[in-house]
This record gives sequence, C-alpha cells and structure tokens, in this order.
Amino acid sequence: MNQHEVVRDFIGYGATPPQAQWPGGARLAINFCLNFEEGAELSVVDGDAITESALTEGGAGVAGQRDLAAESMFEYGSRVGFWRLDRLLAERNMPATVMACAQALARHPEACARINERNYDICAHGLRWEHHQGLAMDEERSRIQQALALIQQSLGRPAEGWYCRYGPSPNTRRLVVEQEGLLYDSDAYNDDLPYWVNVQQRSHLVVPYSLVNNDTKFMRGALASGSDFYTALRDAFDFLYEESAHTPRMMSVGLHLRVAGHAGRAAGLARFLDHIATKQDVWVCRRADIARHWMTVHPPS
Repeated sequence: MNQHEVVRDFIGYGATPPQAQWPGGARLAINFCLNFEEGAELSVVDGDAITESALTEGGAGVAGQRDLAAESMFEYGSRVGFWRLDRLLAERNMPATVMACAQALARHPEACARINERNYDICAHGLRWEHHQGLAMDEERSRIQQALALIQQSLGRPAEGWYCRYGPSPNTRRLVVEQEGLLYDSDAYNDDLPYWVNVQQRSHLVVPYSLVNNDTKFMRGALASGSDFYTALRDAFDFLYEESAHTPRMMSVGLHLRVAGHAGRAAGLARFLDHIATKQDVWVCRRADIARHWMTVHPPS
C-alpha cells in the first residue's frame, strides 16, 4: 500500500453521532494519558546522529555531539515528573493510561512496578522515538513486534493499544491489526468518539487521541503557566460536558512527564482534576476501558 491508496473519511458520524452509553449513564468519558518517553528519545549515546531536543525547555542538537542539557531535561520526567503526576492521580483515585515507549519502560523498573500497582493500562508508543513514515513494511512490522515484546518483558503484561510517536505510516494500521491482543490504535485525531474501520477485511477499532488537550502546547508557546493549562482544559471539559447532556463524548488529555510533571504546570493539572471531581456523571477511565466498552455496546455493523 502506498500513501495514495489510503482512504480518507471526511464525513464520520456527521450530524448523528451514536449515543455512547458510557457506564453508569455517564455523560462524558475522560482519559488521562501519561506519555512515558524518557530514555527512548534520539540519543548520541544510543547510537543516533543527534540528541533529541523536541518537547524540552530548549536546546538545539549538534550532529555527532551529546546535548547534555536536553538529556537532563528528559531525565527530569522519569526522575520526578512521573512520580508527581502519579501522586496527583492516586490522591484522587483516578486511573490513567500510560503511552509507553518500550525502551523507556525497560530502563525504569521502579516506574514499571508502580504502573502495575496502579493498574494503569498500556498503549504502546513505539519501540523508541522514530518516524514510522520512513520505514519499509517489514522493518516497521519488526519494530512494532519488538516494542510489544519489550513492554511485555518490562511489565509482565501486554500493551492493549498502539500509538505512533511521530504519526503512522500508510502501513501502520494493517500491521497493528496483525498483532494479537491489541484492541485499538490511537493514530487519529479526527473525532470525539471511537469508530470502526475495515482493515484487511477485518473490523478494527480506532480510539482517537488529541494534541489539543495536551501539554505539548507549553513547548510550542501556546501556554505559559499552570493557570493557562487549567483554563484550556477546563473550557474544553465544560463545553464537552454540556454537549454530552445530549450527545455523550470522549475527552483525551495528553501529559508528558517532563512537561506537565514540572511543579507550576502540575498545579494547573491539579486544579483541573479537582474541577472534574465536582461534576456528576463523569467517567474517568482508562483507554482500554473505552475500547472494551465500545466493542461491547457498539460492535462493528
């Protein structure tokens, strides 16, 4: 398959999206995603040509040379940010999904133990940070299989979903469908509800993600403070909550350990967690819970 053969759907559910029928009659399903990437980024130490500086406080990699500042900024996420975000969620008894780069998990056994203790579900976020768009099909298949095997090895249990770091290739979805045990992929940003697609004569579930309700906005200059983050998340939640009185929706919130895990930004997240806790009929859930619910209540037609 090449990129010209990928079918695009501009219509979706249109004016009549399905009634989600979330558990307990909830109006809105909300899923927090902890992106666990630290130790899987481009690194001269790991044999890459340059040090990754994306989604850090600054830095510009120089080919062939380590960027010790960027490395240290990544390390903050796994050393401090993970534990801070985990604590905020645990104090409120809220679940989350870990979008895990396999190599990052393998380098942090203590975090793996905590992930298992909290029963966070796992959405595989690639073997490392790499562009799937440039991989040949067999090479991409191998990377996906290696990622899933390493996550299984690190946690003692499998990933249940898939989400590429830089976006999928035209082959990614069919390769994900080949893998036993993956319930869904999140390589889409085009809806507020899950939906089914046909891949290789099989029905496959897509649970869309969001880069809008996402702390990456800090690194791109759209957010400056924890208060900005709180306001952006609150406004999205409140709008969806009101809309969901008639048409139940889903909200994904993306959190990066080295971004939202810093104190001032985490303060905004804490305010948002407290805000949603005051609302009735909200289902704070894991991504795999959404997938299983949709499979049961809205099976492919």
